[in-house]
Amino acid sequence: MIIRSISGVRGTGPEFNLEAIQKYAQAFHTMQKEGVFILGRDTRPSGEEFLEIFAQALVLQGRDVINLDIVPTPTVQFMVENTDAAGGIIITASHNPIEWNGLKFVRSDGTFLHPGECEELFNLVDSDISLSENEPGLHYPDVNAIQKHVIRVANLSCIKQNEIRKRNYKVVVDAVNGAASHALPVLLEALGCDVIKIYCEGNGDFARKPEPLPENLNDLCRAVVENNADVGFASDPDGDRLSVVLEDGRTAGDEYTLVLAAEGYLQSSGQSEVLVTNLSTTIALDKMAEKYNSTVERSAVGEINVVQKMVELSSNLGGEGNGGVILKEAHLGRDSLVAAAMILHRMALTEEPISSILDALPQFRIVKDKIEIDSIDKADVFKKARELFPDANINEVDGIKFSWEDRWIHLRTSNTEPIMRIYAEGITKDNAQLLVDKVKGIIN
Repeated sequence: MIIRSISGVRGTGPEFNLEAIQKYAQAFHTMQKEGVFILGRDTRPSGEEFLEIFAQALVLQGRDVINLDIVPTPTVQFMVENTDAAGGIIITASHNPIEWNGLKFVRSDGTFLHPGECEELFNLVDSDISLSENEPGLHYPDVNAIQKHVIRVANLSCIKQNEIRKRNYKVVVDAVNGAASHALPVLLEALGCDVIKIYCEGNGDFARKPEPLPENLNDLCRAVVENNADVGFASDPDGDRLSVVLEDGRTAGDEYTLVLAAEGYLQSSGQSEVLVTNLSTTIALDKMAEKYNSTVERSAVGEINVVQKMVELSSNLGGEGNGGVILKEAHLGRDSLVAAAMILHRMALTEEPISSILDALPQFRIVKDKIEIDSIDKADVFKKARELFPDANINEVDGIKFSWEDRWIHLRTSNTEPIMRIYAEGITKDNAQLLVDKVKGIIN
């Protein structure tokens, strides 16, 4: 199976093979301007071979390739943006199970391909382009990329690094043995933290389900309490998303990573800001932003959609409610290192524990459900949903979203899986679940 989307390509089984990877390499080479390509990967067992095949396909076309090997996805984005590279590629399937792998394609500005460029890439692959071999390029490593990335994040102007260092926070890190296994602890140590590591071997053995959802973080919750830690951080396999565990062992929920980071940012900036997020992110962000005379604008779901909206509005901060924080000063991409630094910054603004900080934020509860798309008529579902919620505000930028002052429900097809996602939020989980049940009732 191969799934194509604005998030790149993900695949498993015999279809996602070395020949397919070569075709994507040749197509991406054809699209990008002259110059070096920067490559990285997460820790999946198939990643080493896939990266080598992709690199060799580029080298045969005369491209020079810088191989970062195992690094977080945002490290590749940061390196591309801050060099003269023509583009970058990350071999990763993000939060998908370990038998999957994939390709994320980075433009010369460090952002992912725009939707139209993704379509162009896929069309080139399908056209089965034939390229003649050129004078081979060079293939060489860069072992300092993570250190360069860490230095940039530790020195962000929007975080009080000296105040963080004074606190000597005890932090437990769960990197699911993925690409952030080295990078996150190094950053935290640079900020003066006492770091306790679980699942930071970087060996690709996903010791829990790879997505950093609350239900997958039991070991981290336990480790935070047992070690009397101030906070716990969990990343996904490619290190672009971060979830937070409170000092009392509760999970903050991946929706609140962006809210926590943004509150610290707004509290310190002292000026009105336009924050950008997607349609499926908690309205707690909007309610919090109002307190700081700031506003929230929303895009379609997908990192590049948020980034494009940030550029359009000259926004300094954005992200997604899956634990993704995007800070323009660092680079225009989701980054677990940036998220961790910004949350430590928020903690350093008060003597209160992070549980008190979270509990003082606007409280909403989100329910995330899904259904297989093969068995439904999407247009019919949307039509029936309109009849079900005649009093709602409707947004059709991405699927269809029905909103009220204190609740919403969003129906959309996934960018990364063959499913329709049904997300709803309300003041209580029961409020949100009721909306989901009503929609599922018109489907079943």
